[in-house]
Amino acid sequence: MSKQYETVDQQYMEKRQLKRGAAGWVLLAGLGVSYVISGDFAGWNFGLAQGGWGGLLIATVLMAVMYTCMVFGLAEMASALPVAGAGYGFARRALGPTGGFLTGIAILIEYAIAPAAIAVFIGGYVEALGLFGLTSGWPVFLVCYLIFVGAHLWGVGEALRAMFVITGIATVALIAFVIGMIGKFDANKLFDIPMTDAIGASSFLPFGIAGALAALVYGIWFFLAIEGVPLAAEEARAPKRDLPRGIIAGMTVLLLFAALILVFAPGGAGSAALAESKNPLPDAVRTAFGGDNFLAQFVNYVGLAGLVASFFSIIYAYSRQLFALSRAGYLPRWLSVTGRRKTPYLALIVPGTIGFVLAVVIQNGDKLINIAVFGATVSYVLLNVSHIVLRIREPNLERPYRTPGGVITTGIAAVLAVAAVIATFFVDEVAAAVTAGIMVVALAYFWFYSRHHLVANAPEEEFAAIARAEQELE
Repeated sequence: MSKQYETVDQQYMEKRQLKRGAAGWVLLAGLGVSYVISGDFAGWNFGLAQGGWGGLLIATVLMAVMYTCMVFGLAEMASALPVAGAGYGFARRALGPTGGFLTGIAILIEYAIAPAAIAVFIGGYVEALGLFGLTSGWPVFLVCYLIFVGAHLWGVGEALRAMFVITGIATVALIAFVIGMIGKFDANKLFDIPMTDAIGASSFLPFGIAGALAALVYGIWFFLAIEGVPLAAEEARAPKRDLPRGIIAGMTVLLLFAALILVFAPGGAGSAALAESKNPLPDAVRTAFGGDNFLAQFVNYVGLAGLVASFFSIIYAYSRQLFALSRAGYLPRWLSVTGRRKTPYLALIVPGTIGFVLAVVIQNGDKLINIAVFGATVSYVLLNVSHIVLRIREPNLERPYRTPGGVITTGIAAVLAVAAVIATFFVDEVAAAVTAGIMVVALAYFWFYSRHHLVANAPEEEFAAIARAEQELE
């Protein structure tokens, strides 16, 4: 494939600088938890309707293994290649410009569409709680985007600290929920969904083997978006040290919460009671205690903080991925310009506007989140393959952190990621088709235009150029 690189002047890069040293590893770990925490409050429970508790347990364990193995690989690549492009930058080094672009677009689909889904969920929450007499609709969605995009425009340090506080509040609600439900736990309640006549059906797997496969998509909700931590590379204090610490610490917290919620929510209320719930944690408390109480109200109101935390943080993620792709010329360059406060304001505003429109037009959070999940699973396959390729092709690359188990670890993650892609396709063919359509359009733009106008001195491209030069010398 012929490519035409352009060397830009210093002024170009000066207009595209992020604020250095804004986050240490604790804030990065908080960012990782913040990305995901809304999935503990809602969404995972629909896996009970697909596979029963046993099917969702198997799905969650498999996805926990996939994410943990992938996080170890990401920690290594982030320490070796600490750039704002993160996933796109890793794949660019391993798989070339086309592979890097496809990975970046898949990640961008995940992060640009997920906030639209979460805005719809927030609208539903606000309406259900009767806050200010509001109903779910465009005014609520607009306020969400204006407040939280505005906070990111104000400054990255301020936004990350605010995000950390909101995530802390949501974490308190999860801990209170688990403590309150311990006394109501009964293992028999886990298996109260009637067995069907599906192949392999049992009281453990009421919908059989196919149900466990379908539940994979919902096992993902406990961990979806943790891979966004390396996007903060150019704003971290000591990225080679702090990125591995931050993403691994964040993943450890998420694994703990996933186990606690999966056991004590259906174990206290019954799997059948939560299988179709749009607000499973408060519903679990009400069912377990036989009516409304303070804990249900507390988890209900504070649960809104979980949705807000994920909405807030994923806005950060889409802006940094778009910033990096734009700075390197893969997407229109004007999208990566940063303002006086070193924030990429157009990379915040443009996807925010698109997300707001999607939320207003579609108003179906489940459909939007399935599109985001499909984009995510495609990127996971490419990210794990990137780690394997880099280990084999560049064994001498400086790696301040090394993945335990090496390519075996990311090989396991890659196989499970392929299974997740297949499961997502079967759960929602429309969402898969929409995601594929977006990627085809983006690839056409790259093929016919942007690959001829890449920026040679963008950090991700410079890393790749250095690698080529070293290989030629060898």
